[in-house]
Amino acid sequence: MLEPAVRPSPGLAARCTRAVLSPWARLVLLVVVLAAAGSAVLVLQPQRLLADGWPPQVGGAGAVVLFAVAYGLCTAAFVPRPILNLAAGALFTTWAGFASSLVGTVLGAGISFGLGRVLGQDALRPLLRGRWLKAADGQLSRHGFRSMMVIRLFPGVPFAGANYCAAVSRMGWAPFLLATGLGSVPNTLAYVVAGSSASSPTSPAFLIAMAFIVLSGAAAAAVAWRKRHGLRRR
Repeated sequence: MLEPAVRPSPGLAARCTRAVLSPWARLVLLVVVLAAAGSAVLVLQPQRLLADGWPPQVGGAGAVVLFAVAYGLCTAAFVPRPILNLAAGALFTTWAGFASSLVGTVLGAGISFGLGRVLGQDALRPLLRGRWLKAADGQLSRHGFRSMMVIRLFPGVPFAGANYCAAVSRMGWAPFLLATGLGSVPNTLAYVVAGSSASSPTSPAFLIAMAFIVLSGAAAAAVAWRKRHGLRRR
């Protein structure tokens, strides 16, 4: 009678590969990457662009493209978008600053979403057990485009935080990026206009931009209040 073949035990390299690629190892890597990015932001202080301006050796279309790339990297590292939008308006013309900011917004959202999806989703999805967490996950997973449009149109939810939360859900790439691009247009343009006209605080452009920012913030607070009370009644 033939004895069953004994499977060879996996080698050290295979075990190390599985450990490195495990969900929790990838989550730790995500935390390390975000901590490093946050530290870089504290050292480089991108908000100094508002006071110091753009380096004089970089100008023209190259400066607009470079700003968009830097914008995307900064937002993935939790730099607030309003600061960057104001800087874009102060550094460039209104429409160049708006285009650079909007491209940077989508780029930064894509970076954050990709990092969260590849490094954090497998480890974090089993932890979505609370009522509010399950409700948010279900909303993002089933109605991704609509939910992200609302988040982008009404300020209040931290940009990078929304990106990483969406990455943990089952939302697809296309609705996430499309809703981010479309939903970010009004608020981005308002801040860029405010930044470009800040030297004339009594100008109609500045007053209209500031009025839109205040009203959209108030609307976001009202929507959040209604949603919170709606969840409590469930």
